[in-house]
Amino acid sequence: MRKDYRLEKRKYVIGGFFLIIVIIYIIRLFSLQVIDTRYKAFADSNAFMRKTLYPSRGMMRDRNDKLVVYNQPAYDVMIIPRDVQMFDTLDFCQTLSITKEQLEKRFADMKDRRLNPGYSAYTPQRLITHISAQDYGRLQEKLYRFPGIFIQQRILRQYTRSTAANVLGNIREVSARDIERDSYYASGDYTGDLGVEKSYEEYLRGQKGVEILIRDAYGRIKGKYDDGAHDLPPLSGKDIKLSLDIDLQEYGERLMANKIGAIVAIEPATGEILAMVSSPTYDPKKLVGRERGKNYNELMSDFYKPLFDRALKGAYPPGSTFKPSQGLILRQENIISLTTAYPCYHGFINGGLRVGCHSHGSPIALKPALQTSCNAYFCWGLKSMLDSHRSKYGSTAEAFEVWKRHLVSLGYGYRLGVDLPNESRGFIPNAAFYNKIYGEGRWSANTIISISIGQGEILATPLQIANLCATIANRGWFITPHVVKEIQDTVIPALYRDRRYPTIEREHFVDVAEGMRMAVTGGTCRLANLPGIEVCGKTGTAQNPHGKDHSAFIGFAPYNDPKIAICVYVENAGFGATYGVPIGSLMIEKYLNDSIAPDRRYLEERMLQSNTIISSGVKKH
Repeated sequence: MRKDYRLEKRKYVIGGFFLIIVIIYIIRLFSLQVIDTRYKAFADSNAFMRKTLYPSRGMMRDRNDKLVVYNQPAYDVMIIPRDVQMFDTLDFCQTLSITKEQLEKRFADMKDRRLNPGYSAYTPQRLITHISAQDYGRLQEKLYRFPGIFIQQRILRQYTRSTAANVLGNIREVSARDIERDSYYASGDYTGDLGVEKSYEEYLRGQKGVEILIRDAYGRIKGKYDDGAHDLPPLSGKDIKLSLDIDLQEYGERLMANKIGAIVAIEPATGEILAMVSSPTYDPKKLVGRERGKNYNELMSDFYKPLFDRALKGAYPPGSTFKPSQGLILRQENIISLTTAYPCYHGFINGGLRVGCHSHGSPIALKPALQTSCNAYFCWGLKSMLDSHRSKYGSTAEAFEVWKRHLVSLGYGYRLGVDLPNESRGFIPNAAFYNKIYGEGRWSANTIISISIGQGEILATPLQIANLCATIANRGWFITPHVVKEIQDTVIPALYRDRRYPTIEREHFVDVAEGMRMAVTGGTCRLANLPGIEVCGKTGTAQNPHGKDHSAFIGFAPYNDPKIAICVYVENAGFGATYGVPIGSLMIEKYLNDSIAPDRRYLEERMLQSNTIISSGVKKH
């Protein structure tokens, strides 16, 4: 009999069909039991309730151990959606002083996965945040009426002063991106936002704990599972000691009231930031609690941009505060000696080009040029370096690159690495920048002469300018500026302990420091001359194409044992000696003497009462 191969093939087809079904079942079972956690969560939630225990966030104190930031308890109303039964919504709303519409919106927002990507009916979800202690007490008494709802204790930040908001930062609710980036976070958690709170989040936040509660067959909590043997206690965040002197910070903010600008004060020997003022500023307490969102939006829409940290992110033309760096470079490159003198005919005049200057003796050498803030001297010095030493450098462009490398070593043009987020790098152009604008080989010192006096394309942050002053105070080195002095049980990073040395020899810093001392004793910084304190300084008047010039000042004191180096930058305030010098000298005096001398209180009062915002063309803040 002939074999029927069609029947033989059918056997394999039917067998393969059953095999595919078996494989599909295996894959499905694997998915249900291993990959998909919903059913496990459902089973666990029937028997257990895992309650997160939030740690106390690390506190902050200033350099003198004065408490600045601490914690206070806050309460969130939590809900496990699958456990919720019908309840009296009117009674619930009256207890928490909210409307029915507000409650319904909160339920809708909670279930919206775009707003709450961590939503699950089996896990605790936050329904209402930051209820008051009075609401907490009323709700606690009635919780038995609202099955599936419980109260979660959290931590809110509180501040002893209404100051240093730009340095301290704040905390906010985590976003979907935060949760995706760091498995520590869950929906409804908080994280640092801006300032120290953000930079040191991993130290401050601590470690969350967990409490496992057991349920009966009706879902009622019957106590701790296994007498709490599997609970994990929370670990508090590490306390931080700031480098700030909070009294000096507060004083600086008072001096800068009704002004736009910044103050940065540094302890030269350590790189510790003593004060970092950005003005206008805001009260950090505004970004705490249930009104945080509303207040944040108001600050964001404020014309004066109080959330913009001008000390750290403001990129300004440094003006004549840039001249000490030019003196250092010219000396290092042997372009000038201490006796090299350049003419000043009320300014730099060459080939039809004129950069104005005020009246003083001529010709003039380096130290007197710093003393009188002579523009012509530094214009001639740059011209000599870029155009008259081609045998040394090969070309203007190559000489310019050498000039730039020295500036970068002094802390300009790139981020210094301060321990705060969003630092600006400022701007120092390179030869390629000018080649692109003017064409290769088609520009010279005269083309870009304004950069020699801190104008033109040169931009720097008040932090960078203050750091230059600290480097001069140290006679040739600096430590990366930072606002955290100590972290509990932790060594601060080496970046904030190790010295950094520019490409310029120490002897040249000594000469520049002497010129800055002369500026205080008999030059443009006379208002900074304090009895019993040898102050060194340099004014800056930065041209502003959009209005009145900016007033700037750098200074340090004492001359031979510097304890403070400072930069003051006041927008639209005119000459450096008008606002920069008085404010800077008052800050130095306040820090070193803890008070202002009676014969200088008129100056203090004038700075406290003055308003330079009107000079910017806008209304008083």
